[in-house]
Amino acid sequence: MLDRPRTTVAAGRVCPADYGYAPSVFDRGPDLTAETLYVVGGLYGNLEALNAIDEMVAREAVPPTIIFNGDFHWFDAEPGWFASIDDRVARHHALRGNVESEIARPADIGAGCGCAYPASVDDGTVERSNAILDELRDIAATMPARQARLAALPMYLVAGVGGLRVGLVHGDAYALAGWGFAQEALDGPQAAETLTTIRQQSNIDVFASTHTCLAALRDAALPVGRLTVVNNGAAGMPNFSANRAGLITRIGITPSPHAALYGLRRDGVHIDALAVPYDHDAFLKRFLARWPEGSAAHRSYYGRIVSGPNYSPATASRI
Repeated sequence: MLDRPRTTVAAGRVCPADYGYAPSVFDRGPDLTAETLYVVGGLYGNLEALNAIDEMVAREAVPPTIIFNGDFHWFDAEPGWFASIDDRVARHHALRGNVESEIARPADIGAGCGCAYPASVDDGTVERSNAILDELRDIAATMPARQARLAALPMYLVAGVGGLRVGLVHGDAYALAGWGFAQEALDGPQAAETLTTIRQQSNIDVFASTHTCLAALRDAALPVGRLTVVNNGAAGMPNFSANRAGLITRIGITPSPHAALYGLRRDGVHIDALAVPYDHDAFLKRFLARWPEGSAAHRSYYGRIVSGPNYSPATASRI
């Protein structure tokens, strides 16, 4: 491994200046159009989840357009594992999340994991995330061509599905690591005002995000028009208590061939949260081989991987 200083707790709470943008950047023509989108956020290096998504794709009548909207790397801090994830993601559209942004930098700017964790997240979690990022950066630094490709990925895209304009982000409408599309923010006292500004400036009908690692679906009737926000939580980890499936967002003009955990239909377009039933045992074995008991990732994620977070679909979706 490369010899570099480890980052501090404070670093993981920083949102780097180059992560920012205005909602108005989305008020433009679509970068792509599709009959069906699979939005795969927070894969976190889970190859078994990728295999499961491939199986889901095979059951679609029309192959969906797959978009990885950041943090597809994370647990894969091992050269072969990292390369496998990177090669498979490169076949599709992708955004860079904070993980890809920070491991692609030629030098550490002191942002740590780039998660921009809010005060509600304890210092231990922040410190361990910085440590994981440091180990992953060491691996990425041995693959400069891959680093360059990751650095060149966009922070956001606009897609057209049916008559809807879909804003694809990692964080929120203001920043790559923004927490504005977290469940707590979407249900907060300033949500209506904030979403009204976003809707007015972006001209977006649906925002699809990830980053916060907990799923959310909200549909707001605003003075300036309707705005739907869907956050898939994590494609590569459990999202709900006592449930080991990952989660992706499907946005399509036809109904899903897979049973949705929850969703809605607006303007003829189906917006659904789909479970990703990956091979839990195989993923856990791979995880433990790289992150044994006592390691940063084991301390932060083992409980979630085996039991899921203390979170429910009813909390995620209030439609």
